[in-house]
Amino acid sequence: MQATKFLIPIAVIVVVGLLSSVFIVDEREKALVLQFGQIKSVKEDPGLAFKIPFIQEVVRYDDRILALDTEVTEVTPSDDRRLVVDAFARYRISDVTQFRQAVGVGGLRAAEDRLEGILNPTIRAVLGSDGVTSNTILSADRAELMARITTQARQRALPLGLEVVDVRLKQTNLPEQNLDATFARMRAEREREAADEIARGEEAAQRVRALADRTVIELTSDATREADIIRGQADAERNAIFADAFGADPEFFEFYRSLTAYERSLKGSNSSMVLSPDSEFFNYLRSDQGARSDEGERQ
Repeated sequence: MQATKFLIPIAVIVVVGLLSSVFIVDEREKALVLQFGQIKSVKEDPGLAFKIPFIQEVVRYDDRILALDTEVTEVTPSDDRRLVVDAFARYRISDVTQFRQAVGVGGLRAAEDRLEGILNPTIRAVLGSDGVTSNTILSADRAELMARITTQARQRALPLGLEVVDVRLKQTNLPEQNLDATFARMRAEREREAADEIARGEEAAQRVRALADRTVIELTSDATREADIIRGQADAERNAIFADAFGADPEFFEFYRSLTAYERSLKGSNSSMVLSPDSEFFNYLRSDQGARSDEGERQ
């Protein structure tokens, strides 16, 4: 019985020790086995691994590609037009041993602080180099600039055990103090362009109106001329008809002219006229006998 009492604790200790000596490495991570802070082994392949229990410890690091958003930084291209650049980087731990030696117990947080200290100066150096203007940064050539930033940052990050996979510029803006002036200049340019368009439109409208007025005058004068010609021809034809009618029957023509004179003179509500009783104007209003006697007297 007494032996059993000693064997059970020993068995428990052995089981706990065995369990403590076994650990699993995931395919998404790398592991370091440390003994009193010193690296004893590196476990990069996924699966079971072993360590000395209670003496050695396991530190795990992510083996995937990680992302880092850098702080917004100001750059001054060669045209002295300051820009505010917001970038991000993708990186991975390429050498876990070197990474541990470089950052110590700080881990990823310390590594990202040091990596950001590499990226920001590199971005300022590349975007501020000779021949790089603000238009270059804002054009399709920025892809080449990002490739240069990536190459230089990768070389400087190697001592940290990091591999910089890619660096991208998310946003490139003007500083806040320059935005108002830039917007005012843009507004002035747009207003000037609008004024030019309005002036060109007014000029074109005046040309169209002048052409339309000239066309109206020409059409009106042509129509008036043609109307006068037609009216003159009609008057001539009418006079010819009257002349022919007068030559064919002078008495009937005189009678027709008298009726027309009566119609025109007695038109309206007032039909009173003051004339001499023997006036020839009313010859055709008298009796037929009187009209004939008067006609005989005239003959």
